[in-house]
Amino acid sequence: MGQAWYEPLSAADRSFLLFERRTTHMHLGGVTVFEAGPLARRDGGVDVERIRAYIASRLPLIPRYRQRLAFVPWERSPVWVDDERFSLDYHVRHTAVPRPGDEQQLKQLAGRLMSIPLDRRRPLWEAWVVEGLEHDRFAIVLKTHHAVVDGVSGIDLMATLLQPIPVETFEPGPPWRPRPAPSGARLLRDKVFERLSLPTELWRALRGVVVDPGSTLRKAKDALDWSWSFLRSGLHLPSATPLNQPIGPFRRFDWQEIPLAGAKEIKNRWGGSVNDVVLATVTGAVRRYLRRKMASLDGVEFRAVVPVSLRRPEDDVGGAGNRVSAWLLPLPVHEPDPLQRYRNLVAETERRKRTREERAVEVFTRVAEAMNPLLTLGVRVAMRLAPFNLIVTNVPGPQFPLYLLGARLLRGYPTVPLFDHQGLGVAILSYEGLLSFGLNADFDVVPDVHEFAADLRAAFTELQQMREQPPASKRCRSRGKWAKR
Repeated sequence: MGQAWYEPLSAADRSFLLFERRTTHMHLGGVTVFEAGPLARRDGGVDVERIRAYIASRLPLIPRYRQRLAFVPWERSPVWVDDERFSLDYHVRHTAVPRPGDEQQLKQLAGRLMSIPLDRRRPLWEAWVVEGLEHDRFAIVLKTHHAVVDGVSGIDLMATLLQPIPVETFEPGPPWRPRPAPSGARLLRDKVFERLSLPTELWRALRGVVVDPGSTLRKAKDALDWSWSFLRSGLHLPSATPLNQPIGPFRRFDWQEIPLAGAKEIKNRWGGSVNDVVLATVTGAVRRYLRRKMASLDGVEFRAVVPVSLRRPEDDVGGAGNRVSAWLLPLPVHEPDPLQRYRNLVAETERRKRTREERAVEVFTRVAEAMNPLLTLGVRVAMRLAPFNLIVTNVPGPQFPLYLLGARLLRGYPTVPLFDHQGLGVAILSYEGLLSFGLNADFDVVPDVHEFAADLRAAFTELQQMREQPPASKRCRSRGKWAKR
């Protein structure tokens, strides 16, 4: 029998367990659509057993997908342990839409699947293979808990399955041999020793001040600057809007696409980045949506959480878990001029890049690593204050085709979880020349999420048609000149 093994969750990973409630499922993932290709069966179905065997061969690359949660007695701090009852049949499910299934049926199915929380007694992921789609296609609806992977640059299941060439063969993986889980007494003992080691860690930090006081003080000042900037943003609460109401457990899922080349044309002409174009598109869509719901947008302060990856090139590329922070970014939905909205957003993102505000969250989580009560308190305060209206995350993907056992990936629509009083979440994936928007919405708060999808297209068209307006005095003179004619 092997030696007992476990791994504590980081503060960031634990926070997503704490955020989860009956109505706030903390899984992310999305919908990927494939050509059936070599995975098509003669009866019109999909070779799910082959997909399941391929997934089994790749799981050694992502160990977290065969690990479950365990908890330290009394304190209830979570740790990862190997799942001795792991069953791939439970995690890789098979379902279908009535043939010939269209996009609307797939969206409805995805919404129902996203409404079901993951079972915490098992590894925190599910993959649903969906057959029956028209034009010889199938889909995979993936759900992975946010505690497992950060959704910005962490390695997840689809990243290990997809390849840039249509390879149809694979080597079977080794048999699963889980390491024994530690006893509750062992977990509690280790936690006590960890608490007792805190004074030693503090002494090491103080010794660093003596050895290199200049460097240490600069780092401390930077941390305080980042923290104060972030706290100041969070304590100033945004406006309540029709998108920010109490949510339930049920979801709707929709999507929209815009051309990546068009986004690049906008940023090349007006400055900024593709991410700024994405944010401006979302801002314009929110403005259109809210104008149908509210009498006026004057004075409305609308704020988005924009996740920012903290992973470095030297970080373990196979590492699961969260290495992600965030900006609290105001979206100028009150501004009627699309060019001015865009310039405001470019200025805001440039300022945050200079001040590195995203490091504030990292400072907080490092403090909370050893102080579980502080982390719990912080999550409860964040849930009560709700310092944002919307989550917008943009995930860069490859601009060349990817394949699953020779079946070409056609589209990918990601999803982010909804937090309390947040009726809509927007996730974007760039792939093969398209920016694909995945829209996760509360079933009752945003029953017309399809209208928001149309608003995204209209807002992007508005950005493409932006023109520099002449000063007001010149416009008046021009109108006078035309009047004389």
